[in-house]
Amino acid sequence: MTNELVLDVKSQEVTIAILQDKRLMELQKETRNVSFGVRDIYLGKVKKIMPGLNAAFVDVGYEKDAFLHYLDLGHHFNTLNKYVQQTIGSKKKGVPISKLRFEKELNKDGLISEVLQPGQEILVQITKEPISTKGPRLTSEISLAGRNLVLIPFGDKVSVSQKIKSSEERIRLKQLMQSIKPKNFGIIIRTLSEGKRVAELDTELKILLKRWEEVTAKLQKSPSLILEETGRTVALLRDVFNPSFKNIYMNDKDVFHEVKDYVTLISPEQAGTVKLYEKEEPIFDHFDVTKQIKSSFGKTVSFKRGAYLIIEHTEAMHVIDVNSGNRNKGNLQQEENALEVNMSAATEIARQLRLRDMGGIIVIDFIDMQESEHRQRLLEHMLSEMSEDRAKHSILPLSKFGLMQITRQRVRPVLDIITTEDCPTCFGKGSISPSILFTDKLQDKIDYMTNTLGIKKFKLYVHPFVEAYIKKGFVSLLWKWKLKYGFGFKIISDQNLALLEYHFYNEDKEEIDLKQEIEIK
Repeated sequence: MTNELVLDVKSQEVTIAILQDKRLMELQKETRNVSFGVRDIYLGKVKKIMPGLNAAFVDVGYEKDAFLHYLDLGHHFNTLNKYVQQTIGSKKKGVPISKLRFEKELNKDGLISEVLQPGQEILVQITKEPISTKGPRLTSEISLAGRNLVLIPFGDKVSVSQKIKSSEERIRLKQLMQSIKPKNFGIIIRTLSEGKRVAELDTELKILLKRWEEVTAKLQKSPSLILEETGRTVALLRDVFNPSFKNIYMNDKDVFHEVKDYVTLISPEQAGTVKLYEKEEPIFDHFDVTKQIKSSFGKTVSFKRGAYLIIEHTEAMHVIDVNSGNRNKGNLQQEENALEVNMSAATEIARQLRLRDMGGIIVIDFIDMQESEHRQRLLEHMLSEMSEDRAKHSILPLSKFGLMQITRQRVRPVLDIITTEDCPTCFGKGSISPSILFTDKLQDKIDYMTNTLGIKKFKLYVHPFVEAYIKKGFVSLLWKWKLKYGFGFKIISDQNLALLEYHFYNEDKEEIDLKQEIEIK
């Protein structure tokens, strides 16, 4: 199995596609320079105490106050709170944690009104991005995540990932970290630490400790961002990167150097897999990602020989209906046919959950099966297919109504890509100018670009059908335009565009918006 990463870097967002044997398995989008991302650390101010919820609303600078439950304060909140108050009130650096005397731990059955009060400044970390009408979800159990380790200030425990099965390796890693970690810091040893050398883990620990020093240095005034998660591209890559990736492609030089440096640091032997994509064709078109996105999102998803899924989203849950469609059953009996369709559906559903990053409650209505053995096989198959999903999840056996319930961790809004296209010419009005005149309109725009704006070098992105029409023939339209307006511009196809949609970009990859211009006479 060949695994590849493809990064489409644009001015406003970064999109990461994970491919397994060229098939799209996971898609993650992250807005560049976004605020209120998961793991960002803030100095917030308590706005309101909600005794009925045993929670508080905290101002971290977002339009909606963030939510902090009592159980998310953490056992060592009293110590954290004392440290924060001392550091804010001191012109010098705060007392080193290693010399700090721990306060009494919080009682898990306590009341938030006994711990917090309006106006109080507290250190918090985002665990869930704002979703729908809700503000961010917070915790006061601060943690700094690295690739191999997670550093927990105000803790003292060393924990090892349960996915590391070897008891000898678990003991080795635990003893190793206990010998090198500073006092009053806890450590979570991640799965990727398995087999790592002392020097490698020690280097990462020092990097995480330096990041904690940055937190201490910025504790001044609330609400304020204290520590932002590592660069968005690297943060996304850190969560998905593993040694199985054969190639990592991206279309931006700055991000290429950033990713190259990161991979060289964490996995020097894979530095050669990081490659800069420099072709004119959009990177997702080149790797067939755009077409797969169009076919994989939307309400209806076909998956095998006429069978399909219906995926519905509600505020509380996601509902997936499995249909056999007009599938040719051949000589299979009804029960065997239902099992075959359900097994294929389970594979596609596991992919869809990762692809769309669906979280919360998912209810799946499989085709009814009578045999208990078949129902058990379906459950085991779903468990196997979901085993590679990094999000925490729980899967229940089929109910007597043929329903399977899944809960999956949700930390950001579900990725919902609209695959239908609005008309870019009429803007939804329902009537357009004759399509035969579209190339005349493009020529007017090119004339306006070169003769009025004085921009000689630019790129015009159009639908592949339009590009083929412009370039067809012995003396094509493209050659006529180049002879008239110069050879500095290029016509490039983009599968992501609607039929009569077009975009102009200058040499700096900045879009020049001519779509709303009055037609030039």
